[in-house]
This record gives sequence, C-alpha cells and structure tokens, in this order.
Amino acid sequence: MVQTPAFVLHTRPWRETSLLVEVLSSRHGRLGIIARGLSASRAQPLRAALQPWQWLGLGYVPKGELGQLRSAEALDTAPRMLGPALLPAFYVNELVLRLVPRQDPLPDLYRAYAEVREQLGEGRGLAWALRRFERDLLAGLGIGMDLSCDDHGQALQADACYRLDAERGVCLAPAASRDPVVEGGALLALAADRCPDPSALASLRLPMRGLLAHHLGPRGLQSWQMATSLAR
Repeated sequence: MVQTPAFVLHTRPWRETSLLVEVLSSRHGRLGIIARGLSASRAQPLRAALQPWQWLGLGYVPKGELGQLRSAEALDTAPRMLGPALLPAFYVNELVLRLVPRQDPLPDLYRAYAEVREQLGEGRGLAWALRRFERDLLAGLGIGMDLSCDDHGQALQADACYRLDAERGVCLAPAASRDPVVEGGALLALAADRCPDPSALASLRLPMRGLLAHHLGPRGLQSWQMATSLAR
C-alpha cells in the first residue's frame, strides 16, 4: 500500500456503489483512485472526506492506471469556496484535470496548489491567485516561458505592449495587433511574483487565457463557459 498526502480534485460515480476520485498527490502527481462500497451507511464518513479541496492522508494500492483506495483521513478542514471564490476554485481544479497527466510527480505544482487553495479559501486576491497559479502550472509542466525577456532575448520594457506566443514566448506586439496584449510591466511583476496594480493585473487575464487555450486544444473549459454566461 502506498501512503501519501493528496488534495481531492474531483469525484464521480463509478459503477453502482463506488467513486472515481481524482487527486493531486505530493509524491506521485495526479492519481485516479477507485473508492469502492460507499453506499453502505458505515462508509459515509469516508464519502464525506472525499470532497473537492479536501487535504487527505491517502492510502491506496496501485493497480494499472487506477489505484484502489484503502484509507483516507482528512488532514485539515477543507476551505468553503463560497461566493466569488466558487468559480475560480472550480477553474483551478478543471485546469489540473485537463492539463496534468496522471502519475507524473510534480512537487512544485503540489505546493502551488496548496497556496492557491489557501488564498481562494480566504477569498482574498482572487485574480492574483489565479494568475500566479496559471504561471506555476505551466512552469511545472515544462511549458512555461521566461516573462522577463522577449523572444529575441531583449529585456522587457515596462511601457511596451507584448503578446504571449506558446511557441515563441513573449513577443513585442505590433501597433494593430488582434491578439490580446499586455504591458511589459505586468509581465515583469508576474515574473517577480509581485502583484501589479489593478489595471495591469486585469490585462494579464486574456493573454494567459490564450496561452492556456493553446495547450488545452479545441475543447475549452467549462468554467470559461460558465464565466461568460454569468457575465451576460
């Protein structure tokens, strides 16, 4: 049996009495775990522990791509994602499920997830928490980019406008660019892990979304669709 701390990302029914639990573990990355026999009344405490955002001490037996759950103990009280934090919380978990392969140890991503979980749970700095997590997710997967210089190796200028290209990196934007652009100062702040002013922070959202969309492929995120519907 393998034992590891992990965060619950998502659960869904598996056959008649079981759940497929997706988790992000500290030592083995994203895992799919089958929790069997949860319909019995004695299994309700275990079912209650297998909720998204819960931090668990997990025990499982690896069997091919999916493991078999043997034990799960809550390591803290899961944050209540309420109000404005609910959709960002859903978005973070969806990003991990879509982009992170199973059974690939990513300790830096595990730490980044722990940080964004705490920030969203406190309901503070939601936009900044998301931009930091997007940056750290891409870096952890090896598809991030240097946000301090452009594709020609030149240092970014704080007052110049740039676009994010998944293949080339940070590119100086032409005057009539149709792609979302962001000021160099906002990118430099993100690179330095320093929250920029509100307008610069807001300008990071669409370029980062375009970058993620490239890696997600033609099928976008449900959370993006939900955000669009709510805005309307």
